[in-house]
Amino acid sequence: MKKLTYLTFSLFSIFTFAQEVSKERVQTVLSTLASDEMKGREIGTQENENAANYIAKLFKENNLDYCTGNSYLVPFDYKGKTAYNVCGVKKGKTDKYLGFSGHFDHIGVSEKEGTDTIYNGADDDASGITTFVGIADYFKNKKPDFSMVFMAFNGEEKGMLGSKAISTDKNLDKIYNNMTALFNFEMVATESEFGKNAVFMTGDEFSDLAELFNKNAANGLKIYPDPYAKEQLFYRSDNVSFVKKKIIAHSISTADMSKITHYHQLNDDVNVVDFDNLTTLINNFAKTFEKLNTKNFAPKYNDTVKF
Repeated sequence: MKKLTYLTFSLFSIFTFAQEVSKERVQTVLSTLASDEMKGREIGTQENENAANYIAKLFKENNLDYCTGNSYLVPFDYKGKTAYNVCGVKKGKTDKYLGFSGHFDHIGVSEKEGTDTIYNGADDDASGITTFVGIADYFKNKKPDFSMVFMAFNGEEKGMLGSKAISTDKNLDKIYNNMTALFNFEMVATESEFGKNAVFMTGDEFSDLAELFNKNAANGLKIYPDPYAKEQLFYRSDNVSFVKKKIIAHSISTADMSKITHYHQLNDDVNVVDFDNLTTLINNFAKTFEKLNTKNFAPKYNDTVKF
């Protein structure tokens, strides 16, 4: 009887573990996006397009549907040339959507001579892309209550160009008209000032999203208020393109601006990443989203937000 109990427990443990996103997977995705070969992923470069194609490959691995057309790559014009956002859909039990996003472009290569000239952008924002890819990984063989749309924005560093373009794409209106909330992951590679397994949310005072999320949060994960509210980050990141559509859209971050020395610097490489914490965050976000449904999660803006 003891052997049978042990065997059952072992199989349960393996099954439970198998559902989680591994640290190795997180390292692989982030390290690929932030590699020297990507040369800082500046919009308009071949390396930026390579990054878009890599994300599209990850979407295909997760059996996501196209958001529009016959490709995950959603084109838009950049200085007379074609640049791409990347978009994929996971169908859930309902037609209500949760959105997950981040930007994959960064600022390229330094013109100064030196041993390190590449702005790898590991935290900004390969970490955000890696986070929602991990969430897609988690749900690959699951059917959540919410449908899910995953969007990798381009051109954030040049004025949020990609999110502006895709947010006004009429081909996606069916998704946008049914979007309950958008979680935009922006710099989540480091431990936050609130400790591990914790993030802050821009514009938390404008909606009840954090309150509803925290009620259902898995394993102690918590969204804290924005400690930099005076900086008005809510209106300065890709989420604002969707705020203008009156979609609940906030950016999620762990960046402790009192300590960070790598923002838009050459040392924003994989060495700044706390892979243990990032893996924990990804899994706990995914487990929380698994608990959310149209009955317990319907966040609303209050009358203080400016559209």
